[in-house]
Amino acid sequence: MFTPSPAQKITTSQNVVSLVLAFALALACPVAQAEVLTPHYYAARRGSLEKVKIRLQSGDRELAKALKNLIAEADATLPEAPPSVMYKTKAPPGGDRHDYMSLAPYFWPDPESKTGLPYIRHDGKVNPESRDEKINDSPRIRQMGDAIETLALAYYFTGDPKYAAAAGKRARVWFLDPATRMNPHLKYAQAIPGVNDGRGTGILEGRHLAQAADALGLLSGSSAWPAADAQALQAWLGTYFDWLLNSRAGREEGAAKNNHGTWYDVQAVELALCLGRTNVAASRIADARMRRIAVQIEPDGRQPLELARTTSFSYSCFNLYALGELATLGQHVGIDLWSFQTSDGRSLRRALDFLLPYMDRPAKKWPYPQIKEKHDQAEFLPLLRQASLAFHVADYESVLEKYSEAGSKRFQLCLLP
Repeated sequence: MFTPSPAQKITTSQNVVSLVLAFALALACPVAQAEVLTPHYYAARRGSLEKVKIRLQSGDRELAKALKNLIAEADATLPEAPPSVMYKTKAPPGGDRHDYMSLAPYFWPDPESKTGLPYIRHDGKVNPESRDEKINDSPRIRQMGDAIETLALAYYFTGDPKYAAAAGKRARVWFLDPATRMNPHLKYAQAIPGVNDGRGTGILEGRHLAQAADALGLLSGSSAWPAADAQALQAWLGTYFDWLLNSRAGREEGAAKNNHGTWYDVQAVELALCLGRTNVAASRIADARMRRIAVQIEPDGRQPLELARTTSFSYSCFNLYALGELATLGQHVGIDLWSFQTSDGRSLRRALDFLLPYMDRPAKKWPYPQIKEKHDQAEFLPLLRQASLAFHVADYESVLEKYSEAGSKRFQLCLLP
């Protein structure tokens, strides 16, 4: 996505290792095939994956480091059993364990009630019950999405069929196999005990469905992901997409003005692109200029709806990260969200510049509520790289260079100019 930080001096033996790796990659990833047979992967900057293959063949040490780490992550997932919604021990309200189910993370038993019902909200404080895998599918859906993306990228860059096979197996378990598949809806997500069986806000967890569906495009042409499986997944996604757009829960989440609405758009756009509904994707991205950027960001870059949270720094970054994802998806339909600015100056760049001093090392003290330790700012390095490519601002790269781990992160493989 952006220019890697300067490489440290390396020894002669390290040079030899780099050359060997580059040669191996050249054999596994012929340039002609990379250029002609590039599958769709909308989460990456357009054209980035092909350029990475070419630079790896040229011996780029920073990208080789990122690829090495990606492969290590992929290898670590290989022994894991593919997750399924069937692994929970408690049935959802409808009685069908194929239905996805989770509890709202910030709701706790009421100490004033004998039964604890109805649960009451403590914003920013995660109830461990909402992470219990016996009754929640939310840990599994994240594991599924992350693993499929990691394995699919590893297959694309190495050509090793074991990664495609592992990704395909996980996709079949989660989406397709009658014994283990998830039903295509999220109506029991983020339920509040004593209040409801599920909420539109639970659709936020569905972003991992789109993540997996998008990454599976990298398996195109692999015998591990035959056309029949790809077509079956399209049918599943089509049913889920219609539920996402037309259900009451979906309409409520789409109307949310804060990060929930933004992530809804990311999910809807990514799925629309995977389904070939380009017009739907383009329309939603175009609408995001006024429905998201103009509404969520103040002229000075503040995001008031996120600042109102008890973990305001985390949520300000979380929403801006979603907007950055939406901007990357927009590139695939020819809409530039990065350069959009209202007449009074509301824009993605203004929002990023507001947060930048608090992402830097050493970071400036955050003046708004943040009841828990700030998350690892390194999680948002991809956002800085996206912005650096969009605006050509040296300050963003200078912050990136303070993170020694940046060069080994997978975003280096997806965000090249």
